[in-house]
Amino acid sequence: MRNRVVITGAGVVSSLGDSSVSLQSSLCSGRSAIRPVELFSTAGLGCPLGGEISLFDAEKYLGRRNLRPLDRTSRLVSSAAQLAFEDSGWSEVMRSNEEVGLVLGTMFCSVHTISEFDRRAVEAGPAYASPMDFSNTVINAAAGQTAIVHNLRGINSTISTGTTSGLQAIAYATDVIRSGRAKAVLAGGADEMCFESFFGFDRAGLLCRSDHRAGDFPIPFDKRRNGFALGEGAALLMLEEASFAHERGARLLAEIAGHGCSYDCLQGDDDGAAVAAIALSIQRALNDSFTLPHEIDCLSASANGSRLGDRHEAHGVFTGLNGQTHKLPITAIKSMLGETLGASGPLQVAAMLETMRDGVLPGIQCLQEVDDDFALDLAGPDNKEIDVQAGLINSVGIDGHCCSLVLARCDVN
Repeated sequence: MRNRVVITGAGVVSSLGDSSVSLQSSLCSGRSAIRPVELFSTAGLGCPLGGEISLFDAEKYLGRRNLRPLDRTSRLVSSAAQLAFEDSGWSEVMRSNEEVGLVLGTMFCSVHTISEFDRRAVEAGPAYASPMDFSNTVINAAAGQTAIVHNLRGINSTISTGTTSGLQAIAYATDVIRSGRAKAVLAGGADEMCFESFFGFDRAGLLCRSDHRAGDFPIPFDKRRNGFALGEGAALLMLEEASFAHERGARLLAEIAGHGCSYDCLQGDDDGAAVAAIALSIQRALNDSFTLPHEIDCLSASANGSRLGDRHEAHGVFTGLNGQTHKLPITAIKSMLGETLGASGPLQVAAMLETMRDGVLPGIQCLQEVDDDFALDLAGPDNKEIDVQAGLINSVGIDGHCCSLVLARCDVN
């Protein structure tokens, strides 16, 4: 018999707020973070828009400690961890008595630091490359730095599966707790916005080419969609074994009922294979959670404004839920946050937690008209009042990875 896994807290650092409550409030008010980028120059690029976190200062969350070894990604993750501990009631004393692990999902981790280190080594010679930067040039740097900052002595793992990394990390951490290998694990994802990743997505033709001044920017599922806007953020959830959380009197926000993953080895080049992979991910999550398609009350979609990606997900959801989607309420929060890569799935989970609490599902900002063959209930930017017992979160990558997770309301406290 597997252990039950519950969520007892959430730490969010995003362009729309630094808590799940403020994130949900911004989403429900239709406030978009997508605007002209100020972190770096976008001159000469095809897209000037992004969802950056303005005036981010890690000292606000971590206090006046030595933050020099931490780059932007590590600061985002360490800040989200601090917020998750506070939200779940895990004090420093508790963390010294109980092992807490960390599973972080990230697509690039510290790609800006990697680029700066390599650039310095090439231009000035290896002897002049910064040793301090070197420690942040590995994919697991942020997870390691966060464990040092918060004295985390449990499992420390990094998952890198493109834009699905964050949701995959939650799935992996869930299995660790289910199997009895840990009682408490922070799990989620993060990615920073920097020139290097922005430039790469722009050159690949994946970013939007819309006129922001006309309000015609990335809109998931809309006929006008022509690419996504890049965003950034970090979101970590405190996952605990249910009986352990209950014994310590923790507030139970939701239960992770099940998850599923799949992979499209053709990476979107074949419509049928892409749709089948998404459908399989959903079906595996339903089977793992012992949930029937009609028992899903709402969906948080991965759609970000990509022409093919959104189409594949629309048809994949329809197939995965056996066509029971006509009246299924759907949201796509990347319409306001942008594509936050490794942070995207965990941010969707954080928003879903608030939907379960306050009964409001955010609308899809600026959505007006969808493709005729999208058999989904895509009603536009209006919020929906809804009672959620079971919610489905979808994460679909541009590289073929798919991950789905079923979140259920806790029936015990």
